[in-house]
Amino acid sequence: MIFGMIKPYPSPLISGRGVDLDFAMLAGCLALLGLGLVMITSASSEVAAVQSGNPLYHMFRHLVYVAIGVFACIVTMMVPIATWQKMGFTMLVGAFALLVLVLIPGIGREVNGSMRWIGFSFFNVQPSEIAKVFVVIYLAGYLVRRQTEVRESWMGFFKPFIVLLPMAGLLLMEPDFGATVVMMGAAAAMLFLGGVGLFRFSLMVVLAVGAVFVLVQAQPYRMARLITFTDPWSDQFGSGYQLTQALIAFGRGEWLGVGLGNSVQKQFYLPEAHTDFVFSVLAEELGVVGSLVTVALFVFVTVRALYIGLWAEKAKQYFAAYMAFGLAFLWIGQFLINIGVNVGLLPTKGLTLPFLSYGGSSLVICCACVGLLLRIEWESRTHLGSEEHEFDESDFAEEPNHGR
Repeated sequence: MIFGMIKPYPSPLISGRGVDLDFAMLAGCLALLGLGLVMITSASSEVAAVQSGNPLYHMFRHLVYVAIGVFACIVTMMVPIATWQKMGFTMLVGAFALLVLVLIPGIGREVNGSMRWIGFSFFNVQPSEIAKVFVVIYLAGYLVRRQTEVRESWMGFFKPFIVLLPMAGLLLMEPDFGATVVMMGAAAAMLFLGGVGLFRFSLMVVLAVGAVFVLVQAQPYRMARLITFTDPWSDQFGSGYQLTQALIAFGRGEWLGVGLGNSVQKQFYLPEAHTDFVFSVLAEELGVVGSLVTVALFVFVTVRALYIGLWAEKAKQYFAAYMAFGLAFLWIGQFLINIGVNVGLLPTKGLTLPFLSYGGSSLVICCACVGLLLRIEWESRTHLGSEEHEFDESDFAEEPNHGR
C-alpha cells in the first residue's frame, strides 16, 4: 500500500537537481541520531551485559531501529503531501484501531503495569507513538476543510474534541498520561494557529488544566509523583528514587562530565538509564557543556520545523503548514517533558526523549516525521509538490535556493 503511494519522480531525492533537501534540518536530526546511538551504547552497557551477556546488545538492536527509521524517512519523503491529506480519515480510524488492540489481553503486552505495546516475536510496537502523528495529520486536514468554521463558530472549535477526547481516554486506559498530554497539547497549538479566537482558546486551556487536576486526583500514584517531585529527598528510597538518582548524575557531571562511558549511575543505580533517563547519563558523562549542546540541537530542529511550517503557509500550502506545526509541537512537548523530568522540574513520567532514548517505535516515528518535514520543505520551496502539476525538464532548470 505504501509503495503504491510513492511516485518515482519527482521527489526531494530524485529530481533534475539531484538530491534537493533541507540539509540544515537533516544535519541537525542526524547529529541527534548519532548522539543517541553513542549514549545508548554507553548507558545500556551494564544492563545489557547482565541481561544478555553482551554489553553491546542494546546498541545492535538500536542500529536495527536506526536502519528501519532511515527507510521510513526515505519512504515518507517520497510520498506527496496531498496523498497524506487524502488519507487523513483512514489514518484516524487506524489510530483508534491500534489503541483498542493494545488494550486487548493477549495482543497488548504489559510492562511495569502499563499496556502500551503490541508484541511481536523480535520487537514491540507502541501504538501511542503512531496515533499521535496520525491525529496531527487528520487535524491538519480538518483545519483546512473547516477553516472558516473553526475561526468563527463554537461548533467548529468543539468538533475536533469529539475525536480527541475518546482517543485521550484510550491512552489513559493504558495508562499513558504523558502521551495524552503531548497529543492534546499539540492539538491545542494547532487549533490556535488555525485561527481559534483567544477567548475560546483561553477557555480550552482552563478546561485542560481542570482536567489534568481531576486526573491527578483520580489516581493515588499520580498524586504521589506530584508531591514527591517537589522534594524527592523526603522519600529518596521510595517514590523519589528515580529523581534523586538522576539529580546525583547531574551533580557528578559538573561542567565537563566524568567522561564518556564512565557513568556510575548507569550501573543499576538509575532505573531506565537508556530509555527515559538517558539525558541524566548524558549529563553525568558529558557535563553541563554537553547537556547544553544537546538542548541546543533540540531547539534547532524544533525551531527549524516551525519555520518549515511557516514557509509552507507563505506558499499557501496550508495542510502542509499545519502538519509541520503539529509535528514540531509533538517534538517540543516530548523534549520539554522528558528533560523537565530528568532535572526535577516535572513529576516523573515515562516519556522517551526523541532521537536519543532507546525504543524502536519512538525512533522510527521520529525518523518518519523528519521525512515528512523534508518533503514539506521541498514542496513549499519548489512549488512542485502538487499531484495535479505536470512536470517537465523546465521545472528543474533553476538552481535550488537554500538561502533560508
